[in-house]
Amino acid sequence: MALIRDVNLFAADPERVAAFYSDVFGFPEIEAVRSEIFRCLDAGPVRLGFNGPKAYALLDLSDRERTDRSVGCYVTVEAEDDAGVDRLAERAVELGATLIKPSAETYYGAWQCVLSDLEDNVFRIQHQRG
Repeated sequence: MALIRDVNLFAADPERVAAFYSDVFGFPEIEAVRSEIFRCLDAGPVRLGFNGPKAYALLDLSDRERTDRSVGCYVTVEAEDDAGVDRLAERAVELGATLIKPSAETYYGAWQCVLSDLEDNVFRIQHQRG
């Protein structure tokens, strides 16, 4: 069986965006993989990485460099309870995130909100009930 090890986002300033996620969620940096164009956080079962613009060329993705506000993927962070969702969302907004969709119950029974980070990457915070 295969497992997902890393989820990586492109960022104009990987250090700044990684620091944001670390400050909001308490994810520690994995300094052993740090580079001039990459920061990585220990986010539990997966690592959350942030690649600088030079990574587009390194991955032969120069023709796919982000130029608009489209959303190709997003990260979901699981909180311990409903109050944790709201507390983490408040902290994220204090640190510069934009609240896109306030906390509400989803059709599948989660308490969830949707935000964007300092570089407009979308992320969700949720607590899956039951």
